[in-house]
Amino acid sequence: MSVAQPFECFEVGEQTGLSALRKVTRPAPAIPPGEVLVRVRAAALNHRDLTIAKGGYGPKKPENRIPGGDGAGEVVALGEGVSGIEVGTRVTAPHFVSWIDGEFQPGVFMADLGSSRDGWFSEYILLPANALVTLPESMSFEAAAAWGAAGITAWTVLQTLGQIKPGDTILTLGTGGVSILALQIATMAGARVAITSSSDDKLAVARELGADITVNYRSNPDWAGAIRAATGGRGVDIVVETVGLATLTQSLSCCAPNARVGLLGALGGRPEQGADLGGLILGNLVLKGITSGNRRMLEELLRAADANQVEPKIDRRFSFAETLAAYEYLAGAGHVGKVVIAG
Repeated sequence: MSVAQPFECFEVGEQTGLSALRKVTRPAPAIPPGEVLVRVRAAALNHRDLTIAKGGYGPKKPENRIPGGDGAGEVVALGEGVSGIEVGTRVTAPHFVSWIDGEFQPGVFMADLGSSRDGWFSEYILLPANALVTLPESMSFEAAAAWGAAGITAWTVLQTLGQIKPGDTILTLGTGGVSILALQIATMAGARVAITSSSDDKLAVARELGADITVNYRSNPDWAGAIRAATGGRGVDIVVETVGLATLTQSLSCCAPNARVGLLGALGGRPEQGADLGGLILGNLVLKGITSGNRRMLEELLRAADANQVEPKIDRRFSFAETLAAYEYLAGAGHVGKVVIAG
């Protein structure tokens, strides 16, 4: 089966920067057995989309790769053998479309939307039927796209690793997608949230979203000390470490005994001096690398957001025709939360 007409999409091109992104028209695709064709209604950007566009996310991708790991839409056609899903169903999927449940295995990178498999920055996308997550009735396409990879990653740190419970205190660094969604998920769970930023204006937005402790790390370089003081000297129970080794020493020094630390990003690059891991032993801490999450986790996240009527923080929306402008806006780092492409 196929759609009746050609469709437009973006391709990564030579991956020499954002200017290499190109908009093209493709013929209507045939639908492989076991897959469905989805009309894209919304997509969301992540920092890794910038890295892929610059050729820095592992090996360079084929120039005709469609980027975009996160999105949502409606099923318009079914491949042979697909059952249990109807045309018109509103769906999303994890960006690792082969990771349905269970523990992480490196093979999931072989089916990674926007990286090793065509992604959401397109009018249509092909997806394995078993990767689909049906949207809650009240959830918009934009919200589902925004939760996406950043939300799954935050959920994995807080729920799977952190075993978050009411009264816990979590720390998340910065005000990008993962950090802000972690703030919102932690608030749903009844936890207190500490968050850092170099912008007082961004911290004000974080407080509006429920942050309890906010520290400007630029005006207060000893931000770790400030967070520990704000917790009465006890420290935090869970850390969503989005920056990486550059801040890991400070993050560990914020921790309460037996805290859990999810290391999931490298936005700070490689520091000249390695992180001091002595705090792991002194505090009996757990440090774990986090590589997003699976379909079941995404389903749990969307169900929790729907039950608690929590809308993911969307900083700005762009049209499909403005996809390059959306990339440029994300690269400017002025956002708080997610950048979404809709329509």
